[in-house]
Amino acid sequence: MAIEVGTKAPDFELKDNHGRTVRLGDFRGEKNVVLLFYPFAFTGVCTGELCALRDQLPRFVNEDTQLLAVSNDSIHTLRVFAEQEGLEYPLLSDFWPHGEVSRAYGVFDEEKGCAVRGTFVIDKEGVVRWTVVNGLPDARDLNDYIKALDAL
Repeated sequence: MAIEVGTKAPDFELKDNHGRTVRLGDFRGEKNVVLLFYPFAFTGVCTGELCALRDQLPRFVNEDTQLLAVSNDSIHTLRVFAEQEGLEYPLLSDFWPHGEVSRAYGVFDEEKGCAVRGTFVIDKEGVVRWTVVNGLPDARDLNDYIKALDAL
């Protein structure tokens, strides 16, 4: 079960698609975070969602907000995926220990071995202020993220 609104977001440290370490805690007091979990790079719905974010990137990466996208793919897979799709925001690898951060947020599907489509809007104090979790085949609506950010 996904963590709920009002919960302190579990801190984590993951490598991005360039091998850099990204810590959720580094944004505390600085930026709101849109934390997006997705099943796999190079799949249809995931590619569509991540490219839609790319196309509206100034709404999600700016002086007040940072977008972080997490999958259970390796950093090498994520690097190629980002280059192929022109994704200019951090793609974080929850590859090993496999799914540890996805589990902490309650969005890891043990049977399929991947994260489901969970999104968490986390405020500057590190508290989850909005969340949505969709099944694997169901894309999320970016306008919902925008409304949640505007409400902060």
